Amino acid sequence: MPEELLRAQNLEKHFPVTKGLVLMKTVGHVRAVDGVDFTINTGETMGLVGESGCGKTTTSKLLLRLENPTGGQIYLEGEDIQTFTGSKFKEYRTQVQAVFQDPWSSLSPRMKVKDIVSEALVVNRDVTQKDAYDRVKEVMEQVGLAPEQAELYPHEFSGGQRQRIAVASALASSPKLIILDEPVSALDVSIRAQVMNLLVDLQQETGVAFLLVAHNLATVRYMAQQTAVMYLGKIVEHSPTEELYENPLHPYTKALFSAALPAHPDDLGEEIVLVGEVPSPINPPSGCNFHPRCPFAMDRCSVEEPVMKDMGGNHLLSCHLYD
Repeated sequence: MPEELLRAQNLEKHFPVTKGLVLMKTVGHVRAVDGVDFTINTGETMGLVGESGCGKTTTSKLLLRLENPTGGQIYLEGEDIQTFTGSKFKEYRTQVQAVFQDPWSSLSPRMKVKDIVSEALVVNRDVTQKDAYDRVKEVMEQVGLAPEQAELYPHEFSGGQRQRIAVASALASSPKLIILDEPVSALDVSIRAQVMNLLVDLQQETGVAFLLVAHNLATVRYMAQQTAVMYLGKIVEHSPTEELYENPLHPYTKALFSAALPAHPDDLGEEIVLVGEVPSPINPPSGCNFHPRCPFAMDRCSVEEPVMKDMGGNHLLSCHLYD
């Protein structure tokens, strides 16, 4: 039985939209994350997929406490992270780390690699410089870099090596969860597989959990045990990864998969073309958010919001078609 590590419950983030320069007043809210629920288990990877602007990165920021939620809770091992202050909050910073998309901009050019990698330890824990640098050497070897390379600066490395440094930095504090925000999309195709294999191997070795935010569906299928599909701030489908890829149920999930390149040129899947644009998160549609673009929309879809239900085998779906 998988052990729950992190749980988001009815999580919301609404950004106010203001008007006026002197007497500013709020005229609406951007519903970036609008009531999502998910669980990440210890030692497992959950993939989060969807179009740009659907709320994936905002969800990541809420887990990192770079943003405070408008509503809902996030629990780490049963404790509400919004209650963490002082030393408890510092410890949370070491337990939940991140690897960002662009290795060229996420590493400070003015710091040596050893200082970049040890930063989370030095800032959040009471460790000596010797202990911190010993840990740097250890994680440098774990990610396939020579310990002596820790004396170099980021500009002296290739893109793939820089992303390995970013992974080493996230690993240094022995976290329980690492948020991977498009970890391979900025890399050359030739080295993407190397970094993906590195992450899978590190998970097996250390037992760390991943939240994988990605556009590339093949990356998610390779790395994730669970996958959630987001649309306009809501999760519309959530399932074990292979079940989702073999049997997508939500019309949006089907459209998302049909837009991806097939694994083989002779594979002919169903082509689904969505009409219109993604609605504004300031004024989302009534009922089901997806109904203005859904080829199977019914009258009730525009007035009644679907509830998440289990279709069997932990395959969760929010759609009136299957009532």
